[in-house]
Amino acid sequence: MKKIDIFNHIWPKPFHQALIDLVGSTSDITRRSEAVPMMTDLDRRFEVMDMFGEDYCQVLSLASPPLEHVAGPEQALELSRIGTDSMADLCAKYPARFPAFISTAVLTDPAGAITEARRAIEEAGAAGIQIFTNVKGKPLDSPEFSDFFAYLGEAGKPVWMHPARGANFPDYLTEDRSEYEIWWTFGWPYETSAAMARMVFSGMFDKYPSLKVITHHAGGMVPFFEGRVGPGWDQMGARTTDRDLAAVRKALKRPHLEYFKDFYADTASFGSRKAIEHAIEFFGEDHVLFASDAPFDPEAGPMYIRETIRIIEEMDISEELRRKIFQDNAVNLLGLKLKG
Repeated sequence: MKKIDIFNHIWPKPFHQALIDLVGSTSDITRRSEAVPMMTDLDRRFEVMDMFGEDYCQVLSLASPPLEHVAGPEQALELSRIGTDSMADLCAKYPARFPAFISTAVLTDPAGAITEARRAIEEAGAAGIQIFTNVKGKPLDSPEFSDFFAYLGEAGKPVWMHPARGANFPDYLTEDRSEYEIWWTFGWPYETSAAMARMVFSGMFDKYPSLKVITHHAGGMVPFFEGRVGPGWDQMGARTTDRDLAAVRKALKRPHLEYFKDFYADTASFGSRKAIEHAIEFFGEDHVLFASDAPFDPEAGPMYIRETIRIIEEMDISEELRRKIFQDNAVNLLGLKLKG
């Protein structure tokens, strides 16, 4: 049985160099990424991966920040292309370690994002596309992104949805920034949940029924708040008098909670057993996939991998379910052909 880590992050050398050439020097979350050796040093990545045996492998993806935040559309698309090609090269050179990679979309240029997603999937061999929970503040259900999601539904490749929020999103309206990194600790799970809700209630999954979305960090807040998401939202409109929000819910082809359960979730929960258990209970055993979020832990790489594997191996679940989480769900969803 393989342990396929479907959401971890890397900056291949060509991408890292192109990024530095563009921005000059890093700051905040970008500097955090650059400071972790496993992000840019392939030898160190292999050392960490070897700690978990030859059955451990990684699906590669670029790390935050969203490329839209560091460059205009044209330069951001070029960074995306460099990231795609350099990860494709790593997968070709080390197929047993890296069975797949995902490209990162630049949605500030929706037409360019479709062209590059098509190239990444159909020519470079990407297993899917990474997006973020907003596009420089715009929601994913904005009409300008419709054709992009239509293409991904048609392509049959999943979307990895990564949260995006910074310190410039304040905790209180009277302030101009978030304090104590609340924007990350609580803001990112909220971002994920809000994006999921916008996708559901905008009717996106009625329009594109083949669209598959993998949510990071065990589905954000949604599994824990199932009661509010389900029966609570059954009363949508009762709290709002200036719009008929009940009509929004009634316009969906299915009960809204069913759409939320159609999302996929990973196990990247920073060592929280309960978060993984909630994800399995909510999304179901076929919709949860092993991921570590390496290398962003206090040990700069090994800890989240080690603890996530330990939790899954110690959980009181069947061996069949354990195999689904570690391997089979990723193989089926991504269409992987494992080597080594």
